[in-house]
Amino acid sequence: MKLGAQLVVVALLAAVAVPVSARFVPGTHPWLDRIGLLGPLTTAGLVQVQEPDSGRPGQGARGAGDVPVLALPVETRPLQDVLSVIGSGQGAQAADLAFGVTGRISEIPVAPGDRVEAGTVIARLDAAGAQLTVDRARLVLEDAQRTVGRLVQLAQSGTATSLQRQEAELALRTAELDLQIAERTLADHQLLAPIPGVVGLIQPQPGALVTSATIITRIEDRSTLILDFRVPERLAPLIHLDDRVSATAISLPDSPVEGRIVAVDNRVDEASRTLRVKAAIANPGDRLRAGMAFRIDLAFTGARYPAVDPLSIQWGSDGAYVWLVREAKATRLPVNIVQRNADFVLVEGDFAPDDLVVTEGVNLLRPGSAVAVTPPRS
Repeated sequence: MKLGAQLVVVALLAAVAVPVSARFVPGTHPWLDRIGLLGPLTTAGLVQVQEPDSGRPGQGARGAGDVPVLALPVETRPLQDVLSVIGSGQGAQAADLAFGVTGRISEIPVAPGDRVEAGTVIARLDAAGAQLTVDRARLVLEDAQRTVGRLVQLAQSGTATSLQRQEAELALRTAELDLQIAERTLADHQLLAPIPGVVGLIQPQPGALVTSATIITRIEDRSTLILDFRVPERLAPLIHLDDRVSATAISLPDSPVEGRIVAVDNRVDEASRTLRVKAAIANPGDRLRAGMAFRIDLAFTGARYPAVDPLSIQWGSDGAYVWLVREAKATRLPVNIVQRNADFVLVEGDFAPDDLVVTEGVNLLRPGSAVAVTPPRS
């Protein structure tokens, strides 16, 4: 008695489950067709048969046993290889400043951080002794000029020899050179900015004795920064002048800056097997500083490969594969993955021009299965 009741319950459940699954789970249609239930359920109106649909290859009339799938045509996209390296920045122009003579600093009219133009006075030395040397050289020159003038007049009257005149002219030229040397030495007591830029820290203070080896300060033009970095030698043939780069300061990870390659070394370093490269980036707002560390990203475009939806990639014991729709039949195609990202996967495989790659419904496919391609959901 108990067994009979259980059988009745099972029969009732089957009577309810089969029509429901036939109506709302299209994947059960092939199984129902094989056991002979799909036709009666369709006649009774419990199963809706998709109307014949014409379209691209693979979208023909759907039969009772066709597996519904979503499939897309194969596109080709270029391989994008991105290299990230670390480099350091320096000003587009920079100069360490030092006096050309030894002396004691008398004045420093600028301060660290000042923006100066080329020719601005950065510091001065006590030039009293140099000024005296210039004054003395002028006196000697004036005396030599008078001597030459006097001998010219005497030579006209025949009272001066040509030798005396030659010696006087030689003394005049020597006095002229001595004055030029003295004036140059006097000018060296004044330190001028050779380039426009920003003044760095100034170590010596007024009153300090400095020599030509003493660095007073550094002028840096950081309106544009030059990034110095290295790339592996395998990429040397792909690096070209004016190529684009993206640079991000390590201290400002949310502020990438676009730039271009401005210099490429003419040889690969044998010790590190790298190629030295320089790129220029703008410095809007003067936020970046020379000496900062940067992450430099370089994108390289390679050969074109078939691009498929990530959902279409399946895995088997022999590797990756995709399901294709060829002449309304399912075909399994092995592929090699070249590059993967969130939007598409670049693969290598024996694709035909009219192939459609199945993205949904792959779990119901078998080689040679009849398929019906449903239109994409909007």
